[in-house]
Formats: sequence, structure tokens, C-alpha cells
Amino acid sequence: MHTGGLIVDPGSNKGPHMIESYLLKHLAGYIDGQWVEADSGETAEVFNPANSKQLAAIPYMKAAETKRAIAAAKAALPHVPDVATRREWLEDMRDALLDEKEEIGRILCLEHGKPWKEAQGEVEYAASFFDYHAGMMEEALAPEVLPQKAKDCTWTVHKRSIGVAGLITPWNFPIGMIAKKIAPAIAAGCPTVTKPATETPLTMIAMFQLMHERLDLPKGMVNLVMGSSKDIGGELMSSPDVPMISFTGSTGVGQLLIEQSKDWVKKLGLELGGNAPFIVLDDADLDSAADHLIANKFRGGGQTCVCANRIYVQSSVYDEFSKKVIDRVKALKVGDGMDEDVNVGPLINAAGFDKVKDHVQDALSKGAKLEVGKHPDELDSDKSLFYSPTVITDVTHDMKCCTDETFGPLVPLIKFDTDEEALKLGNQTEFGLASYVFGKDEARAHKIIANLHFGHCGFNTGTGPAAHAPFGGMLQSGVGREGGHDGLMEYIELQTVPSAD
Repeated sequence: MHTGGLIVDPGSNKGPHMIESYLLKHLAGYIDGQWVEADSGETAEVFNPANSKQLAAIPYMKAAETKRAIAAAKAALPHVPDVATRREWLEDMRDALLDEKEEIGRILCLEHGKPWKEAQGEVEYAASFFDYHAGMMEEALAPEVLPQKAKDCTWTVHKRSIGVAGLITPWNFPIGMIAKKIAPAIAAGCPTVTKPATETPLTMIAMFQLMHERLDLPKGMVNLVMGSSKDIGGELMSSPDVPMISFTGSTGVGQLLIEQSKDWVKKLGLELGGNAPFIVLDDADLDSAADHLIANKFRGGGQTCVCANRIYVQSSVYDEFSKKVIDRVKALKVGDGMDEDVNVGPLINAAGFDKVKDHVQDALSKGAKLEVGKHPDELDSDKSLFYSPTVITDVTHDMKCCTDETFGPLVPLIKFDTDEEALKLGNQTEFGLASYVFGKDEARAHKIIANLHFGHCGFNTGTGPAAHAPFGGMLQSGVGREGGHDGLMEYIELQTVPSAD
């Protein structure tokens, strides 16, 4: 039984495939305004992780196709239209995504596994980035005349497109992550070369189909290459014609991109790994905290960089909060995301499944107690990628589920006594992406928040990022921001022009 993901398979991708959609007319890459196959004829198989059935075969591209995509993007630069036209593109894409949210959500559900309703929510989230940037770009990109004069000059700061941008996205948010990147890139006037994750390329193809049909883009304005991460990424990093790379993925790959960027001093936007603490103080609304934890933890089956990984609960409310969480987790329905009322779908592949299993086994071997979920000895990724939502108590900080990001449906509950201890444990990681604090005393909670080294910190909420707000990590969780004015500025070079009076 195949466990999901993507396998290289020589041969044509024009044969029959299991998924049928009017948004997948072309199971192909997109370069210079044309749908294209891989030069080698190699294809890759995309599987549904809920049943391990093949969904499609797509081109497996490498360096040569990437070079052509970069050349097409560079050639598009002189033809990028004015701000008003680009705003219309963003508005049209917002509308297209909302019009097609059910079908895009279905495609997303089939290749990722997250429930269809949740997938449609991701499409709405993606649309919000096009909407936000359309609404703010004209003012944000207008030249700024500085009020101060110096050296007998008037000083004006212009916002110039950085040029061609390479966009590399992960599998866990197949359309949300590309929207975060391509919306501000289009707003800034940057032609793009996009590489989707090998596990979930179909949602991206559907989005490019909408751009092809609904937007009057110059050839080369948007390009899609998929296949070899090493070859495509290597070409993007080695090309002097790609001054900016936006990447979401693991810290290890991010560190490699930093090394590879030195020859051309590329600008990098990196959203990398996380290990989010979720701190419940003794004065918190425990029902609200438990509800937010469930929504946060089990979104995407726990396969998100911002989901709670370490749940710290103050000793005096530990037992009460644990019971509330256990009761809620027991009520979750696991199954195929296309089935009605399913809360949690499958994990993406066997590697992800086995990591969760290993974390649970490690914790139990060190004294943790299994409260909800199947014992890991009962689970086998060769038989199914559905991992039972799991709660463990009596967790200590030497367990893998605290030191590493689990990326799955595991809730480890950890006891703490003082606020100082919660802060110390929360910061006991090299990652600094997301964190959460629950408590009624705002001054007390914000004292903790101010000392947490995380770029995102929810106060009495488990919500993740939004289009209008900057989002990104500290420490080894990355550099740069996505969303908000700051996210747009990632694709801008500032040019200062002093003019003699």
C-alpha cells in the first residue's frame, strides 16, 4: 500500500487519472503563459492519503524548465502594468477563489486529507490575502515625500519592485501559503516562479488555471514548475535573475537556502519550523481555553507550524483542564475528509505518521499516561494514515514531544507551578514562530507574552495569522514577515531620490 506523497514514474501524464475537475484541464506546469510538460517526459504520482489511491500524474520538472520559467519572468518585467491594473488582478483573483471555493476545497481535501469544510475555509483565507493587498497597495506603494529637507534637497522614497521572485510552498496549506506570497508579489509588480510541494500540487494547478482564465496577465508574469526540489530550488538560488526567494518549510532547508543565497546576496523571506507553547494560567476560562486548543491543535490534523505543540497547564487547574480536553478529543470524528462531520483527516504520509507514533512511544516509555487514543503498538502506517487523536498526561520536558515539533494530532499536557516556570519552559526551544497564553488577568498575561520569544502570540485565542497582520518567526523560525504592510514590503526595494530645490 502506498502511503501518499509523490513518486517519480517515467511516462506520459496524459493518461487517465482518478481526479476529475474542470479546474484541472491541464495536469501540467505553466511557463510563459503556456501549459507545459516536463522535458524528460517523467511524471510523478499524486495520491489521496485517505485511501492511498492515485489522484493524478503530473510533470516532474528539473533545472531546464526552471531556467525557462526564470527567463520568462525576467522578460515580463518591462510589461508589468500600473498599480491600478494590478489591483484589478488581485480583486479578480479574490472573486475567482470565492466563486470556486467548493471545487478548490474538494481538490485540496483529496490531495491533502483535511476535511472539505476546513479546506473551503483555507480557500477563503487565501482570498483574504488578495483582498487585503488590493485594498492597501495603492497607498502603500505611493512615493513618500519626506517632510524634512536636508542639503538643499527634497527627499522622496520610491517603492520599486524587487524583480523576479521565487516562491516555494509547503504541502500543509496548499493554497493558503501561495496566496500569502503571490498576492503581495503581484501587488508589488514582481513576476514569479512558483514551486509547490510535491505532495499537493493539484490545488496550485487549479489556482493557476483560474489565473490563466480570468486575468489578462503578461506572458511570464506567473510561472509554475513542479518536481525536483533539489534541481528547481538550486536553479532559483543560483540564478542572478531571481533576487528574492520566499520559502515556507523546515528550518534545515531554510538554513541551506541561506548558505546558497550568499553568491548573489538574495533577499530571503523564510517561515520555518515551530514548537508552539500553549500556556493555561490558573485564572483562565478553562472551557474557552479547551475549545481554542482543540480548534488550534487539530486543524489540518495537527500538521501546521502554528499549532500548539506543548500544552502547559498550571498545577491547580491541571486535572480540571485535562478532563475538559480529554472529553473534547473523545468527541472528534476521524475519517475521510469528504465524509460529512469529519473533524480530523489522515496524515499526509507514512513519515509523518511514524513521527507521531515515535513521539507517543517515547513519552509512554518515560512515564507519560495515555488518556485518549490508541496505543502506538496498535497503529501501522502501512495499513492506514489515520492517526487517532491522542492525549497524554504526566508529560515531562525530556520527552520528544516537547523537544521536537510533532506535526500531528497529539496533545501532551505538562504541569507547571509558577508563571516564571511557564515562561522558562515556553522559551525552552530554538524556535520562535507561534505561542498562546490564556488567563483573565491581562497585566499578568501580557507580562508573560512580552517575554516570550515568538513572532505570534495569541492572548485568549488559538487563532493563527490573518492577511492584514504581519506574521513570521524569531530565532530559528525564520526571517521576514508575510501579511500586512510588512509582507508587501518583502517584495519592494526602497529607492531614495534627493532632488535639488
